[in-house]
Amino acid sequence: MTTRRSLASALGATAATFAVGSAAAQTAAPSGDSTFDRVRRTGVLRIAALPGEQPFFRKDLATGEWHGVAIDMARSIAGALSAKLEYVESTYANSVLDLQSNKIDLAFALNPTPQRALAIGFTQPYYLHPFGYVARKSFTAKTWEELNKPEVRAVSLIGSLADNLLARYAPKATVIGAKAGDDAILLMQSDRADCIIYAMIQALGVSAKAPMLEQVTLLQQPYVALASAMGVQEEPDRRWRDFLDSWIEYYRGTRQIGAWMREGLLAMGVKPASIPANADF
Repeated sequence: MTTRRSLASALGATAATFAVGSAAAQTAAPSGDSTFDRVRRTGVLRIAALPGEQPFFRKDLATGEWHGVAIDMARSIAGALSAKLEYVESTYANSVLDLQSNKIDLAFALNPTPQRALAIGFTQPYYLHPFGYVARKSFTAKTWEELNKPEVRAVSLIGSLADNLLARYAPKATVIGAKAGDDAILLMQSDRADCIIYAMIQALGVSAKAPMLEQVTLLQQPYVALASAMGVQEEPDRRWRDFLDSWIEYYRGTRQIGAWMREGLLAMGVKPASIPANADF
C-alpha cells in the first residue's frame, strides 16, 4: 500500500480460459455464419462466466450451478431463442479476447470504453453504474467537493478509475493506494483512511463483507455513472446486436433488470438499508 496520485485508469481485469464441455465442437460454424445464425442453428448460447464476480456471477461449488444477475439475464435471452446456455469461465478482461477468438457469443457487465470498442461490439447499456464510496456511518460527505480536502483520506485501488475521478474532482484529497479490495478494507479497519472510492456494486459488496463499513453513498456534483453493457463479436450482420438491444429495451423498461440487480445484491448479503435510496435500478 502506498500513498500516491495516478492518472492511470483501468476498467475491468480478466483472464479466463476454461470452456465447459465441447463448446468449440458443438458450435463450429460454416464460413460466414453470423452469431445470430449460429445460435439459432446450434441451439447453444455461449457466455463468459466469471467466478467470484458477484452479484453478476456466483458458482455453487457443491453443485457446479451458476447464479447471479448476468445468469438470470442470460437464461432469459436463451429462453427467447429456445437455446441452452453453455458457460466459458473467464474474467472481465479476457471476455474481450474470448469474443474476438469466437469462444463465446456474449459477455456481460462490461464498460464500453473506447479502447474496447476498437476490438468488439457493444449493445446499448442495460444499466448506468454510479460512483461513490463506502465508509463508516460517521463519514457523511455527499459531494466530490466535500472530499476535496487534504484531511480527507480516500482509498483508491491502484490503477482503477477511482484514480482518475479523484484527480479530476477531488485533487486536494489525500489519496491512499491499495493493491486489492482486502487491502482497502484493512486500511479502513485500522483507521488509516476515511472512505474507499468505488462504483456502487463494489461498494455494496464491501458493506456486506465488512459490516462496520455500512455507509454507501453515491457522490453528487457531479453524479458520475458509467454504462454497463453486453459485449458481442464485431460482425457485419447486426441481427444479434439488434435482438439484444430489443431485449434490453423490454426488460429495462419493465424494470425486470432492476429487480434482478436488487435480488443479486440481497443474495450476496447486502442489507436493504445499505442500498442508496437514489440507486436507479
